[in-house]
Amino acid sequence: MEDSSEPLQPHCLVLSYPTQGHINPMLQFSKRLLHRGVKVTLVTTTSMSKTLHGSSSCTSIPLEAISDGFDVGGIGAAGSPEAYLERFWKVGPETLIELVERLISRSLPPTCIIYDSFLPWALDVARKFGLVGAAFFTMPCAVASVFCHCQKGWLEVPVKKQVLLPGMPPLDPQDMPSFVCDEGSYPAFSGMLVNQFSNLDKVDWVLCNTVYELDQEVADWFMKILPFRTIGPTVPSTFLDNRLEQDKEYGFSIFQPDHDTTMRWLSTKPKGSVVYVSFGSMAELKVDQMHELAMGLERSNCYFLWVVRSSEAEKLPQGFAKGTETSQKGLIVTWCPQLEVLAHEALGLFVTHCGWNSTLEALSLGAPMLAIPQWTDQPTNAKYITDVWKMGLRPPVDEERGVVTSEEIEDCIRKVTEGETWKTMRENAGKWRKITKDAVGEGGSSDRNIEKFVAKLGAKT
Repeated sequence: MEDSSEPLQPHCLVLSYPTQGHINPMLQFSKRLLHRGVKVTLVTTTSMSKTLHGSSSCTSIPLEAISDGFDVGGIGAAGSPEAYLERFWKVGPETLIELVERLISRSLPPTCIIYDSFLPWALDVARKFGLVGAAFFTMPCAVASVFCHCQKGWLEVPVKKQVLLPGMPPLDPQDMPSFVCDEGSYPAFSGMLVNQFSNLDKVDWVLCNTVYELDQEVADWFMKILPFRTIGPTVPSTFLDNRLEQDKEYGFSIFQPDHDTTMRWLSTKPKGSVVYVSFGSMAELKVDQMHELAMGLERSNCYFLWVVRSSEAEKLPQGFAKGTETSQKGLIVTWCPQLEVLAHEALGLFVTHCGWNSTLEALSLGAPMLAIPQWTDQPTNAKYITDVWKMGLRPPVDEERGVVTSEEIEDCIRKVTEGETWKTMRENAGKWRKITKDAVGEGGSSDRNIEKFVAKLGAKT
């Protein structure tokens, strides 16, 4: 007869904010937990779950859904971000409680809720059931520190002059998260970002998707005030330590990549010759900026691979995608396997919006970057890319038009793909690639932190 006093296998509910950029890192961290003997259930909203395409790498991680109050259409059906968040904050806790109760009734009781830091109310649900509560930050230490200082009232907002924060380089207003220097932009989202810190004094763990060595001084500062641990980069294992079998992709995606076309095209290009351009899953560029990018790519005379989501395609210059120059030098796709592109020997430069997932992927795969940040955390990430990690350039923005001009784009592409700038960035890229790989490798800083977390949960590895 089985001993009824035998402790339950730890079971973590991993609750993500419903965007691709938040699901990816939390899902990848879930795989690391599963590898160490922890049962994991990924949780997102009903509306998001309907749009996700799964792959074989996620068959062992079940997906559950809670309601955000807009089960058909999600945030797009809400009318405004404010209406969406107000409804989600009311309905979300109620339906998360229902999910926990349902799992308990099925003899699958959770022992821990790992929740996206955007959703602080999930900690209240964890406490209601006596579960371990772990906040998961999908942003780097530096950006989290800025929002923490805002929430505590230690930083005057809006920021109009250079500021000095513990462990960070001097930040000018253009280096700060957009909500901090432009307080009126997206007030609902800025409130959500600051409120991540509203109840962290009650949390058991704060897990941050970064590498300790990337931002050591700020990580040390956080560890003095919170139960803070770095656990990144949350990049599929094949591209890092290769300890998770067949872990080549994230697993759930709202986009279908044009894999074969992309990789066939890349395979015909010389080593280090391709400029890869992608602004992620959410950024919406001005028409003027799309035109300047197109002209800058043409003028550079480089091979280029450009991801233009279908919702952005009409912003391209008329005839550009089918033009003679484009057909000879460039390939435009609606989505692509970014990790494989960044790892390909043909890659020379990554033109990026500096979203944190893309930045971590570039760091992990040693890809030099041209930083063109758009909003939220991206300006701060760009500051670190250029001035701290020295893995990229950031062209100036034309103040009158609010865009980066084609001349600046062409100039930066030439600097990175030719001469000493290219050599220096490649050397730095190699250094940071080794550091990120070592962090998740056996005995590395992130590996040790994940092991400590799992040990506290009581898993048998």
